[in-house]
Amino acid sequence: MAVTWDELVQQIKDRLDIVEVISEQVVLKKRGNSFWGLCPFHKDKNPSFCVTPHMGIYKCFSCGEAGDALKFIMKTRNMEFKDLIVELADKFGLELPKTHKSDGTSTKEVKEQMLAATMVAAEYYHDLLLRQKDANAEVALKYLTKRGIGTDIIKKFHIGVAPKAYSALYDELRKDFSNDILEKAGLILKSEKGGYIDRFRNRVIIPIQNENGEFVAFGARALEADQNPKYLNSSDSLIYNKSRLLYGLYTAKDAIRKEDSVVLMEGYFDVISSQAHGIENCVASCGTSLTADHVKLLSRYTKSRRIYLSFDTDSAGQKATARGAEIIRDVFAGLGDIKQFDESYVASDKDKYACEIRVIAPPEGKDPDEFVRSVGADAYKMYMENAPLFIDFQLDNILKQKHNFKSPQEKAQYVKQIIPILAEIKNRIIRSEYIDMVAQSLSIDANAIRTEMRIFERANSPQSDRIVKNVTKSSSVLQKTQKNLLSVFLVPDSPLTFTQINEMIVDVAFDDEILINVKSTIDKLICSVNNVKELIEHLYTEFVDNPDAQAILPELIATSEVYRGLEEEDFVNVIQEIINKINHCRQVKETEHIKSLYKGISDDDPEALKLQIQLRDKIKKLRQKSEKF
Repeated sequence: MAVTWDELVQQIKDRLDIVEVISEQVVLKKRGNSFWGLCPFHKDKNPSFCVTPHMGIYKCFSCGEAGDALKFIMKTRNMEFKDLIVELADKFGLELPKTHKSDGTSTKEVKEQMLAATMVAAEYYHDLLLRQKDANAEVALKYLTKRGIGTDIIKKFHIGVAPKAYSALYDELRKDFSNDILEKAGLILKSEKGGYIDRFRNRVIIPIQNENGEFVAFGARALEADQNPKYLNSSDSLIYNKSRLLYGLYTAKDAIRKEDSVVLMEGYFDVISSQAHGIENCVASCGTSLTADHVKLLSRYTKSRRIYLSFDTDSAGQKATARGAEIIRDVFAGLGDIKQFDESYVASDKDKYACEIRVIAPPEGKDPDEFVRSVGADAYKMYMENAPLFIDFQLDNILKQKHNFKSPQEKAQYVKQIIPILAEIKNRIIRSEYIDMVAQSLSIDANAIRTEMRIFERANSPQSDRIVKNVTKSSSVLQKTQKNLLSVFLVPDSPLTFTQINEMIVDVAFDDEILINVKSTIDKLICSVNNVKELIEHLYTEFVDNPDAQAILPELIATSEVYRGLEEEDFVNVIQEIINKINHCRQVKETEHIKSLYKGISDDDPEALKLQIQLRDKIKKLRQKSEKF
């Protein structure tokens, strides 16, 4: 058990991997020793968000946001520091210091009870179906058999059945779980007549597992034709967030890594049939549209980010395909080009593209579940191997309608549908090839399409935004130099002790209020810490309620790396040079101040002569100093 909060915070930090923490919210791409992505704290078009694992920090070089893993979680989840520490302590099984007073059941305990209740419910539903202990079991088995789902698949996916009775599950679970836990887990509902009833009744039950294989929710399919809704899904809860969880991922993640690709489908049974027949790298959203969080989740399992969209081929399915592709593009925007040309005859580096979007659309017009059952998994795999890129899929669908447009006016309107798609192609050579292909298909002049392209691009080109490199307070040269001086305390394996550094800079005054605070805090901490790592950790803890001070720490840590590995003599010289530059900057500042005062008074004023003498002396000193630099 941690004796103090500082010890507990350190134990938690030792268990947190900053890349894993941030990857849950940001798609990261490795460059050298760092990872880069689009900043989650502002509208970032180019990756300016940097994660440096060996320092345990992140920093956005556009908006200035910076911190460690704990601060990132606090910012993205809008949590207070102590609340987060208590939650993470629960997560990692760490005991709180004796000084901490609990105000009731911890979040971890509630989650554990919810997970336990959901697991018991999954086993209960599954047992009713498998052992045919309920009158509904026979109806459910007939329905599943029609869909080609036998006992082996039922066991693999833990499929079950919910009885018609209003409180069968509740009567079973209330012996071991409170009403509050069962309601929070989404297993029961308050009845209008009083008491509680089961949420799922008279349905085939499809348990939903999280990445760790824990049962967290259910999808339920109606057994009767007039039963509404057709599908009923668990609501979001402490253990389940449908926007961040994909059905089938637990059983598919190894295959996704192995195949380095993932197939996105629409329904539970699409995934069940496909995985059962050997197409194991497929997943589906849980009763909701595809979200950016879903895509970010998948990016952790496929390095090439090759994503196949396999939705229904009707108009609704095509809209879902277009919407899904747009979300995927938005998530990976700024990390590189989206693959827009099939280089089947050229060997290419898989990491050349930010992502690759392909569409599986068998001509039979069947959804994946129906196609796999009626035509076969091998045929589906063939379509998968030959799946076109999304841009080819779009153009092909439009060009199929070309026979409906014959007159010049009709062709002109028709081309307007194609122009926005061609405009997405950034590579000019590839775009030219596509323009020639479209022109040949429509029997029109390719140059006419190029002219329309230029008109479209001029009309849709965004007005040049004013570039703001950093929206934080602008740092003067003096402030930057003072930061450099503070960073020498944080140099790993420094040739000087904290005390020796302090003795060298004892006469240096800091101008900025935040830097004064950081320096005084360092002075306090170096009496009790043993090394740089401990000093950094304690600084983050000290400034948890001071975001301005905490935001400076990653900058100081990054700067300290420049001085790493210096011999003692060189390190001492560096510190002295920084001190000299601070003094020089301060004199320049004072000179400018005197100049401004001198300009503001008349030459006849008695103060003018006094200011002239001061100004002459300052300029003389500056010249002497400049000879040293």
